[in-house]
Amino acid sequence: MATRSLVTDKTTVHERNAVHVKRTHAELKPDPSRVLLRPFTPGDHRRVQRIVSSILSISESDVGPLLGAISSKLAAHHPRIEELFQERFEHLRKIVSIEHKLSEQRRLLIGSYFLSEFAVESAALFNPSIVADPNQQGLPPGALRFVLSLRATGDGSISSIVFRTGIIHANHRIEVMAATGDIVEPNQVPHNVYHKALFERTCLELGLDNERTRRVMRRLPDSFNLKELLAAVDTELKEGPTPDGEKARQDTLERISMLAKSNYSVRFPAEQCLSERVIFPVIRSQRNGIEDARFVRFHNDDGTHVYYATFTAFNGQLGIPQLLETSDFLLFQLMTLNGPAVKNKGMALFPRQINGSYAMLSRQDSENVYLMFSDHVRFWYEPKVLLKPIFPWELVQIGNCGSPIETKAGWLVLTHGVGPGRVYSIGACLLDLDDPSKVIGRLHDPLLKPIPSEWEGNVPNVVYSCGALLHDGELFIPYGVSDYAARFATVPLDELLSALQPESRP
Repeated sequence: MATRSLVTDKTTVHERNAVHVKRTHAELKPDPSRVLLRPFTPGDHRRVQRIVSSILSISESDVGPLLGAISSKLAAHHPRIEELFQERFEHLRKIVSIEHKLSEQRRLLIGSYFLSEFAVESAALFNPSIVADPNQQGLPPGALRFVLSLRATGDGSISSIVFRTGIIHANHRIEVMAATGDIVEPNQVPHNVYHKALFERTCLELGLDNERTRRVMRRLPDSFNLKELLAAVDTELKEGPTPDGEKARQDTLERISMLAKSNYSVRFPAEQCLSERVIFPVIRSQRNGIEDARFVRFHNDDGTHVYYATFTAFNGQLGIPQLLETSDFLLFQLMTLNGPAVKNKGMALFPRQINGSYAMLSRQDSENVYLMFSDHVRFWYEPKVLLKPIFPWELVQIGNCGSPIETKAGWLVLTHGVGPGRVYSIGACLLDLDDPSKVIGRLHDPLLKPIPSEWEGNVPNVVYSCGALLHDGELFIPYGVSDYAARFATVPLDELLSALQPESRP
């Protein structure tokens, strides 16, 4: 597998407290050749039917050459091209009228008309997050393998999550493996299981706790799948009483169905390399993108661990925080977050429970950093202000740059601040380990700010991270550059901790 070695130079960014940040010369840039083959529906049901009818009228002698031409064009990026054509055809025959007795070539040709390539990272590859890889086998002493997630933006500014992997060597050299193969969407798990108690609690948070909902729930076992839920909803529509009006009942049941479809699981084949996996928006709340995933390796009380990622689902008008869970980067569960504190962007989960509760950083008002606790990772209430903008480089607003990192001195939190000229810089603060509502220290100046080579991009003058990694006394910070590309920086932990000062106004 090809690799890229990231050579570093030393740049003093925080002169006042002598924190030396090493920036890399190399960067991860968007690659327009990495394309995904996605379903394409050119219009409503009637238009789809018209196109299919026109394909059926093509003479059999012309079908082969047409299929050969498009297969040859797409096979370079999609080795399973005929299988993909067939899968798309099978989906179409469920929704439009198609003759049963068709040649194999004509079936494949019909499927080809309803697929389209999407360049996942043609516009930008930025806002990275980094965690230790679950697979640490086969490494030399002192090395650590990592998983890097990035926000990839393609045509129409639609964002998705893509991945890279790499190694931090014993001498702190960063090696990022080059992307290989063709990117492919995962398969949706057909029988995603829902637990009644949790589902009912979610309905309550969404204002769906009414007699219609309760009747649907009574028809279901303690655990159920989407098919069973939709069947219960359908039965309620046909048989349930409508004392408050048919429209109100249908609206409630439609929202129940949408809630279930917003909580789903996907799985990648085990043989598929990490850089070939993409989590692409597939539901209504995500239709304009999945943005800024903040991954964290979460330690359970029983000694096991799981990876969570908070991300923003964007539907074109509203950004909605959601949650992703995986243990192996093959099976992913995507879930809604609930409660009055689930709002705005930038939620970041602490890597373990604190005093028996989950803890989360959030941004409630697009200005301050908030802290909140919960008994359940999917339900959040009562946020309290943790940090306010006080220094010149952050007076417009502040937020987090990923999940807190546990050190012996306290919880290390990287922050971003917006200052004059809407320049984004990265800072840091330290929270008490037992009571993270207590701010122990804070950098008065930016740890990392845009240098001239980082001023230009889709959104100029921005450095931004969604999560750093601590290894062997060094903090490794991947960061986005002006919403276009991604770079890396490192800083000795001891230097950073010694520079953190008690919070006070300058």
